[in-house]
Amino acid sequence: MNPRTPVKAGRRPVRLASAAAAALVAGLLAGHGSAAGEGGTPATLSYDCGLPSGSGRATVEVAMNLPASAEAGKPVQPGPVKVTVGLARGDLAALLPKGTDAVLSTASLAVEVSQNDQSATAMWSDLVTPSTPVPAEGDVRLVHSGAVPTVTVGGTGDVTLTAGELKLGLLSATPGAGSGAGSGSGTTGSGAGSGSGTGAGSGSGDASTPQPVPLVCAPAAHQDLRLGTVPVPGAGSGEPSTAPGSPTASAPGGGKGRTDADGGITVQPRSTPAPVGKCPTVVPKGKADPSESPKAPPGATPGEFDLPGSPGCAYAIGAANISKLNGAMIINDPERKPVTISVLAVVHSSTRSSVQPGGLYLRLDSVADLRLPDAESTFLTFGFQPVTAKVRFETGPVTISTGNVGTSVFSVISFEQSLRLFDVKVNGTPLDVGSSCRTATPYKVVLNGGAKYTNVFYGGTLDGTIDIPRFSGCGTNGEDLDPLFTASLSGPGNSIEMNQGTTCIPDSPDNLCPPNIPELPGAKAVKP
Repeated sequence: MNPRTPVKAGRRPVRLASAAAAALVAGLLAGHGSAAGEGGTPATLSYDCGLPSGSGRATVEVAMNLPASAEAGKPVQPGPVKVTVGLARGDLAALLPKGTDAVLSTASLAVEVSQNDQSATAMWSDLVTPSTPVPAEGDVRLVHSGAVPTVTVGGTGDVTLTAGELKLGLLSATPGAGSGAGSGSGTTGSGAGSGSGTGAGSGSGDASTPQPVPLVCAPAAHQDLRLGTVPVPGAGSGEPSTAPGSPTASAPGGGKGRTDADGGITVQPRSTPAPVGKCPTVVPKGKADPSESPKAPPGATPGEFDLPGSPGCAYAIGAANISKLNGAMIINDPERKPVTISVLAVVHSSTRSSVQPGGLYLRLDSVADLRLPDAESTFLTFGFQPVTAKVRFETGPVTISTGNVGTSVFSVISFEQSLRLFDVKVNGTPLDVGSSCRTATPYKVVLNGGAKYTNVFYGGTLDGTIDIPRFSGCGTNGEDLDPLFTASLSGPGNSIEMNQGTTCIPDSPDNLCPPNIPELPGAKAVKP
């Protein structure tokens, strides 16, 4: 099939834009580069955080990659960022419901970008962490990660990144946890990220849409807050100049600067998500089937809870490899008006406390209705004959399960699917395959994401392999084309990688609407 390299979702030509939706790279952490501390080590900082009873201390580690140098007028992209926040168990207990033994969190870090006499503020927003177990002893370490905006400067001279205010949105991931203490009202005005809720029950606010508890932290005094420096040398000199520019009015996203060529720092938010119509178009029905998810280890029987679920929609983009043809096709192509999938988020939970025999087990199940658009691909049968065909995906009910087994994180999406081929052309000549040319039986699709898939609200990447069954019903007027397509397409070892964006929940205050179109995964599935 068409072996073209996936093309990233379109975006506006802004000067500070996200390289990828932040929620989509949780867990996809590159090694440390030239920034975030000398020698590529993380910058370790102390923060004072506002608690119901006063102030608490948090330890914050910031790790990322920065290029060794940059050019004026060209964007600088900090690599995937990891912000690890260490909180005392007692401080966390003052914020979340009694009985919480797993936590979800979002983070927003203000970063000052300065060059010469100019500065601007870049917001590293929507950094997320998967469900994190609360340890029996010691601090709780919440590892947030994600993509952050690029920075473009107009002049030469060192560009320095400095840490500022940190805002967290904390949410109990323990279904049935009791009422929270202190500031457990779950207001969202702090801008601590849009934790739209997991349906897990934080014990505060509306039970159907639990809200994150905000925690605002300021850098402690008397410390070096620099995260990294990127030199921008003068043309041909190898030395930075000090050509100043004067900042002008605030730019979108909270920065001040200008966009002319002789100086200035421009700050704008990530690219605007594509608009979406009524969401969801179909509310999924039926019960979740978590049979492909990890089972609870022996011990106490987990509690099972049916929940009403939160209807919403999301974009899912992917690539599928056909191993026999050494080629791939794009699924829900972002360049061809992709469609949303309908989601009913968190319809069931299965949970066991970490103090019960067998240890912590948490599983949150959601269901989805996956109606993908037809794909069109070209492949070479038997290595030389070009064949073009449209592919229709006929997909059964989808189950999305995420959770923890002890300290291990899992995420699984499973469903049954069939393929139907039509509008087939061989070397440009139409080949009538009839209206029933399809896989003879449905096949099971199981995709695993681990920590790369955060939860149903923030999405992420998952991958797996499928066995394509033989084809039947292909051909007309007595011509049997089943053997042709079976020989060309059917067989094991066909890899799939999917990338789900954020889920829009219209009825939630923090609804993540409209849903973002995620980047096409750079999967092994599309590499010959």
